[in-house]
Amino acid sequence: MFAAHAATHLVAHFSTTATWLLQETTPQWDPISLWKQMGWVARTVVFILFIMSGWSFGVMIDRWMAFSAARKQSRAFAPAVAGALRDGKIDEAIKVAERNKKSHLAKVVTAGLMEFRAHQESSDIPGETIEASKRALERTEAIVHAELKRGLGGLATIGSTAPFVGLFGTVMGILNAFKGISQEKATGLAAVAGGIAEALVTTAFGLLVAIPAVMMFNYLTGRVEAFDVEMDNSSSELIDYFLKRRGAVRR
Repeated sequence: MFAAHAATHLVAHFSTTATWLLQETTPQWDPISLWKQMGWVARTVVFILFIMSGWSFGVMIDRWMAFSAARKQSRAFAPAVAGALRDGKIDEAIKVAERNKKSHLAKVVTAGLMEFRAHQESSDIPGETIEASKRALERTEAIVHAELKRGLGGLATIGSTAPFVGLFGTVMGILNAFKGISQEKATGLAAVAGGIAEALVTTAFGLLVAIPAVMMFNYLTGRVEAFDVEMDNSSSELIDYFLKRRGAVRR
């Protein structure tokens, strides 16, 4: 009788313990449950990271479209304006540039051509006019460079700070985990599940925001540098054209 009673008691105790362990080791990890387990600090961190992610993707799309349009129009603009300049048709070259307003090369070349045309009525084009055209090209290059880099500074900031924003949420999640242990007077998974959820989600979300931002910043910066080289080459070729034209007029 005693052995049977002890066995029954042991089985009941084991069943209760097994049920408790199963409940402890099967927390809910779906997005809705994770959100419910978070504290207000972790939710704020996730919300901030969500805004940063949306802003960074907006910059990526905007710059991608702008760079693609600039590249496409520049490829059409370069041979057309070269042909007009070979024939000495300054006005035609300016019209070609105005039809390709999204081209970075067209913006720079237009500034130089318009400065040059302003003094074209003179029978002899003085050297000061060449310098004025050169300054106009340099000013326009600086303006176009700033336009091309628009938003990239913010993208770099997001890429460098998003992991730290997520790390802040991680620290708060760990603190909440210890708080749960203290309040529950236990060390089971249920006592720390909420804090672990906050730590994992904020860390992962921070990296998810930062990695694409850093990669696209490096890629877009490389594109801007390539555009700068193209604008410098176009400016130099245009100055050479002005010098040759001045020599032809003097002769």
